[in-house]
Amino acid sequence: MATHAEDIIRGEIQQQGSITFARFMELALYAPGVGYYEREGGQTGRGGDFYTSVSVGPVLGFLVADWVARVCAGFESIDLVEAAAHDGRLAVDVLHALGQFHPGTAERVRYTILEPSESRRSVQQRTLEPWVDRVVWRSGWADVAEPVRGVVFSNELLDAMPVHRLVWNAGRRRWQEWGVTVEAGQLAWCRREPEESLVPQELAPLADVLPEGFMVERSPAAAAWWSTAARALGRGWLMALDYGFDEDSVIRPERAGGTARGYSRHRRVDDLLANPGEQDLTAHVDFPQLIREGEAQGLETVDFLPQGRWLGRLATEVVSAGGEGARWLVERARGLQTLTHPAHLGHSLRVLVQARR
Repeated sequence: MATHAEDIIRGEIQQQGSITFARFMELALYAPGVGYYEREGGQTGRGGDFYTSVSVGPVLGFLVADWVARVCAGFESIDLVEAAAHDGRLAVDVLHALGQFHPGTAERVRYTILEPSESRRSVQQRTLEPWVDRVVWRSGWADVAEPVRGVVFSNELLDAMPVHRLVWNAGRRRWQEWGVTVEAGQLAWCRREPEESLVPQELAPLADVLPEGFMVERSPAAAAWWSTAARALGRGWLMALDYGFDEDSVIRPERAGGTARGYSRHRRVDDLLANPGEQDLTAHVDFPQLIREGEAQGLETVDFLPQGRWLGRLATEVVSAGGEGARWLVERARGLQTLTHPAHLGHSLRVLVQARR
């Protein structure tokens, strides 16, 4: 039986012909009322489809709070803007840690959540009810009137933004795009001609060695979001924790099929078109592109490294400072290890920090 999201996808294909995978992904994840992220919770944690760093416990929020307190020490007031706060748990952890360990900073923080989905906003508001007087919601950057002075951050947001899947046609020596159509009554792949702006010109020198069917992804949505966030930042830091590439790992033989993946009940699903709205869809973030977008807006790249190294550095600073915060963190060493160890989340996730001083 088709899902409600699939009904919408089929209707659009019937009206206009094949659609890009980016459009398919957008509808499957975010179609109002029926998309995967429109569901009432249940995506993360043991009973969901995947784990995030927040699923491990409050350690990530504690370390982010400590970092915010240090980098914003000289700010009279601090804008703390979280984009797409999932179920609101990270916001709770950050606000709780600020109040417990950095009360002076907590008094100066104005916490804003950017959330375009009404259903997700409702979940977040219930989670954050104890902080209802400290948090405001905005549907997007257009509703953020003043330049941000503080920190803008996201956790596993950009890897869930729609991607175009480009495939190399070795015989014709050109890139094509995977689209989605209906064939024999089923959702199916088809090849389309991509927009020129999507063609990976940087891979032109590899035309003689790229194998037939080699795939890469492009996410104009992620690049545009990062560029907009950079423009909105008046003074402070723009930070993302996410799965993604560095400059040296975009092209790898083991990724000949691209990085787009489906996940359900903690298992990888190879059929990306199966059960739209019922499985997560994700693809690696092109961090070098984000770095270029931020720097084009005048930001300085401060950090780009694996999550384990970044959080490990923050944890070392907390422990070195001693006191109540150090004791709190040492008591949660197991959670910290899960976040930082290369065999867990420490290597696969990366952290990008850019700044406008």
